[in-house]
Amino acid sequence: MVLPIQGFRFAAVSSGIRKDGRIDTALAVADGAVTAAGLVTRNRVKAAPVLIASERLRGGSLRGVLVNSGCANACTGEAGLAAARRATAAVAGELGVSEELVVPASTGVIGALLPAEKIAARAGDLVRALSTNAIDDFALAICTTDRWPKVAEATLETPAGPARVLGIAKGAGMIHPDVGPPQATMLVFLFTDAKLAQPELDAALRTAADRTFNAVTVDGDTSTNDFVLALASGMSGGTPAPTVLEAALEKVCRELARSMVKDGEGAKHVVDVLVSGLPSEADAKAVARTVATSLLVKTALFGHDANWGRLLAAAGRAGVAFDPREASVSIAGVDIVRAGTTLGAEVEAEAQRRMAAEQYTIELRLGGGPGRFTYVTSDLGHAYVDVNAGYRS
Repeated sequence: MVLPIQGFRFAAVSSGIRKDGRIDTALAVADGAVTAAGLVTRNRVKAAPVLIASERLRGGSLRGVLVNSGCANACTGEAGLAAARRATAAVAGELGVSEELVVPASTGVIGALLPAEKIAARAGDLVRALSTNAIDDFALAICTTDRWPKVAEATLETPAGPARVLGIAKGAGMIHPDVGPPQATMLVFLFTDAKLAQPELDAALRTAADRTFNAVTVDGDTSTNDFVLALASGMSGGTPAPTVLEAALEKVCRELARSMVKDGEGAKHVVDVLVSGLPSEADAKAVARTVATSLLVKTALFGHDANWGRLLAAAGRAGVAFDPREASVSIAGVDIVRAGTTLGAEVEAEAQRRMAAEQYTIELRLGGGPGRFTYVTSDLGHAYVDVNAGYRS
């Protein structure tokens, strides 16, 4: 059981959105207005809850977040916007606060309209169920194809004493987050009792997300509903140094991001793709992302095939200049390519044996430059197709 975090309460009920009848509607509420920052998907097709959350985050302060699974409420037009507003208005009414202080978040099938009347009918029950000890229920209610709920914690030191960060997330498929400031399906909710001004929370969140959520992939698909929300209650009374806050948020976000990749639909392996030796970090990230999202690479990971040709071919189409004659490749600590040439069948066979591990690293050294970046990916096998070929049925 996760320990309560000062200033926040949680609840979850079944609103009948999911066919299996399990809990599908979750609520997190702050005891008072709290500092808020958020990042939403950069996909041009944004779900109704993402659009509304973006608007409401502009005030920099919120009271809570209403989350549902089983229906993404994406590509639903004006009716979808109205449904999301009706659901949050019902909950806000029960809380006695302005609906503008409650943001919606949804996950599930795209194209289905949110049955707001079902959520409105349970709004009173949801608010009455609020408890500091219902974190696990909240985490479970937001899951879709997840095999497990995703929760992470960190402690950070402040001049006034320790403060905490709690992260709750969902995600297993349609994971290739590209989240930015309001202008992840991955849903992430971060709660801290640190005392923070909105610009401080916003800056730390952007940095943490770019290093973690924006550097992982399961299937290369960026969702219409990706949303990362951070709320700071200030109840600990302590304000951490910016570097301390960034480190704590990054720790929590990294743990949640890796859990999503590990839970990738049908995935058996989590693989760090490290690219080094390029002129800049941006160059290294572009190559690492291309390799990590290659279907040929991901199926080779599933088959424990040390197919270094696929790795270099993916790197070569990333739009980054490098000399293939300087390329070296290692898999799970085994050097298999040096100066662009194979080191032989024996080392490839050893690498293949090590690829049976649940986690390992592939490194591509493409020159002598300082640029390096790690992208986290998973293998792709039959189970992913089985899950997604019949997802709507």
